[in-house]
Amino acid sequence: MNQRSGAISRIATLRTLVQRFAFLLLLASAVAIMIVGRADPRVFERARTIVTDIISPMLDVLSRPTATVDRWIGDTQTMVNLYEENQRLREENLRLLQWRSVAQQLNVENTRLRNLMALKRDDARRYITGRVIGVGGSFVRSVTLNIGKNDGVRKGFAAVVGEGVVGRVAEVGHRSSRVLLLTDLNSRLPIVIESTRVRAVLAGDNSTEPHLIYLPADAALEVGQRVVTSGHGGAFPPGLPVGVVSSVGEEGVRIRLYAEMDRREYIRLMDFGLSGIINAQDDMKEDAAVTTATPQSGQQ
Repeated sequence: MNQRSGAISRIATLRTLVQRFAFLLLLASAVAIMIVGRADPRVFERARTIVTDIISPMLDVLSRPTATVDRWIGDTQTMVNLYEENQRLREENLRLLQWRSVAQQLNVENTRLRNLMALKRDDARRYITGRVIGVGGSFVRSVTLNIGKNDGVRKGFAAVVGEGVVGRVAEVGHRSSRVLLLTDLNSRLPIVIESTRVRAVLAGDNSTEPHLIYLPADAALEVGQRVVTSGHGGAFPPGLPVGVVSSVGEEGVRIRLYAEMDRREYIRLMDFGLSGIINAQDDMKEDAAVTTATPQSGQQ
């Protein structure tokens, strides 16, 4: 145990001496270099050049991994930036596509609303536009709108689109209303042939083209003649466009409506301040007072 302790003590002493000697050697070398550099600068420069030439390959070898690591770090950072930029562009593109879809929908809706406003009347007190939220079945030609008494809708209002009349308001709730279309079996509308002023009644029969009833016996009708509301009955004002004569024959006179209801999303209700609701008996009485009414063979 004593021998081991003595050996360790000697080693420690030797290490201390070596460290002191190395320090003194380095100090002496530095002093010598300073003296030589001042005595003969050219010798000092040559020595420095030789030392630089000797250690430059070692520095080059040591610098390559550092440059490689720096380049790898730069490439990694670039990839991260590109990934973040790509994600940002993807999100921005998705938002732009969503806004594009919204803009297209708004453009279509705006076009439809503009077309809806094509029919204007100075005698209308107000206009109320509603969206179609329901369509009648096979035996009922009607549509349901998302507007009602809370919006100022009243029974008997004229229902129109940009091309002409489509029907009238038959039922009204607080938040909805039902429009009876001209093609419905229960629909009756006093009309007049615009060019000849021949009066009749447009009667729906659940087909796409309603027919005329109570025509005068001497009425001479031709295909293509324009049909408008006559104003009789107290429900519609005169002059609202209805359609044109599409066929004249033994089966009766058919009218092709200006306003077809296929794919209609909006309907405009017009308030003309009229309170009359047209029905078949009123039509017959009104037409009987004007002319001798004779039902056509096409009457249903």
